[in-house]
Amino acid sequence: MPTVFVQGQYRFYFFSREESRRHIHVSSSDGEVKVWLEPEISVAKVINLSEKEVNKILEIVKSRKEEIDEFWKKHFS
Repeated sequence: MPTVFVQGQYRFYFFSREESRRHIHVSSSDGEVKVWLEPEISVAKVINLSEKEVNKILEIVKSRKEEIDEFWKKHFS
């Protein structure tokens, strides 16, 4: 599970052996969310996070999408 980055209380990471559709997992002490990166940024799954937290995470993913995409390419190439 390589960590892409940590921002505040959130850890953004990939699972190495999971589906090929680009996505990122985000966890905190409160819960986690899986976010699709394609065809557009959207929520795949939420566990124990409020809508407010999920929206905050989505904003982080949007603002750092280029960085996430580059990490994905390097890790899965």
